[in-house]
Amino acid sequence: MAVFQFKNIKISGISCVIPKNIVQTESFKDRFGAEEVDKFMQMTGISQTRWTSEKQTASDLGTAAAKRLIQKKGIDPQEIKALVFGTHSPDYRRPASAFVIQKQLGISTEAAVFDFSLGCSSAVYGLQVVASMMANSDIDKAILVVGDTTSKTTNPMDRASIMLIGEAAVAIYLEKTEDTKPIVSLMRSDGEGYRYLIVPGGGYRNLHANPEPEVCHDGNPRSLHNSFMQGTSVFTFTISDVPKAIKDYFALTQTGEEDYDVFAFHQANLLILKQIAKKLKIPMEKLPLTLPIYGNTSGASPLVTLCEFYGKNEISEKLNVMMIGFGVGISWGVTSFEIDTNDIFAIEEDDYVFEEGYIDSVSNL
Repeated sequence: MAVFQFKNIKISGISCVIPKNIVQTESFKDRFGAEEVDKFMQMTGISQTRWTSEKQTASDLGTAAAKRLIQKKGIDPQEIKALVFGTHSPDYRRPASAFVIQKQLGISTEAAVFDFSLGCSSAVYGLQVVASMMANSDIDKAILVVGDTTSKTTNPMDRASIMLIGEAAVAIYLEKTEDTKPIVSLMRSDGEGYRYLIVPGGGYRNLHANPEPEVCHDGNPRSLHNSFMQGTSVFTFTISDVPKAIKDYFALTQTGEEDYDVFAFHQANLLILKQIAKKLKIPMEKLPLTLPIYGNTSGASPLVTLCEFYGKNEISEKLNVMMIGFGVGISWGVTSFEIDTNDIFAIEEDDYVFEEGYIDSVSNL
C-alpha cells in the first residue's frame, strides 16, 4: 500500500483560474440534437463549461493562478524552492512546461522545477510528490500547479466527451510549519487500464499517426490524435475501486465521514459522484458540486470546487478536507488536510496567453 504521512507541511494557499470563454451545453443542440443534449444534461448535471482559446494553454492558466497566489500571500518568488506542474496538456513535447511557468513567475534558479504527467488524479499525486520533496530537504516553500486543456484533444463531434469537458488550473502553496494536522495520502494505480482513457497518436510510439478521423465502435468520430474513453470500464472502476480506497483510508486513519467537513471529489459526472456518496453514506451537502457550471476540469476539479464554495468566505474557519482524485492511468488516490478558509481564494477568470512561447516558425528559435 502506497501511504504517506507528513506532519510538518501545510497547505497555506489555493488559487484557481478559469478561462473567460463560457460554453453553454445547450449550444450543442444544433450539433447533436435536443434530445441527446437534454439527456446528457440530466445525466451529468452539466449546463455549461469553460474552454481556453486556441493559443491559451494549461501553463497560461497555471501561471495566472500562481501569480495570484504569490500576490495574495505576499510571497517572494525567490523564496520558492520547488515548482511542480501536473498536466497532460504540456506546451511542448520538450521542455517541461514548469520551466515556462518558472520564467514568468521569476522563481530562483536554485529551485527544483519539473512536470509530471497525470490527469484526474494529479492534485492528490502532486501533493504527495511536493510534500515528499519538502520533508527530506531544506525546501520550506513550494508551489504545485495542476491544470489541463482537454478540449484541444477531443473531437468536436464526440458526443460522449465533448460536452463533459471543462478547463481550469489551480496553484497550491505549501510551506513547512509545526502548527498543522498531518497530511495523509493513499494512492493506487492499475496499468491494465492504460487504454481506458488515451490519446494514442502524437507520442513516440505512434509519432506520425493518421490524423484523419474514423467512426469508432460507439458511433463517435475520432482520430488517433483525439481522446478515447472506454466509458463502461471507467464507470465500473470509479464505483468499485474508488469507494474501496476511501474505506481503506478510513480504516488506515481511524476516521469516518463525520471527521471531515468537506469531501472534495474529482468532478467526473453526477451519476458517478452520487453512486460513490451512496456507497459510503456521505451526505451530499458535504460533497459540493461544480460540474453544473465548470464541467469536468480534470485534476484541478477538487480544488476548483473548494475555491468555488469557500473562496468568498470572509470568516476564518478551519476545514478538514478529504480530497479524492481518479482517472487516466488508471490511477486514483485519497488525501486529507486541514486548511483555513482564508487561504482558499475565489475563482478568477483570465484570458492570459504567454505570447513569447508561441513559436510558429523555426526562424523564431
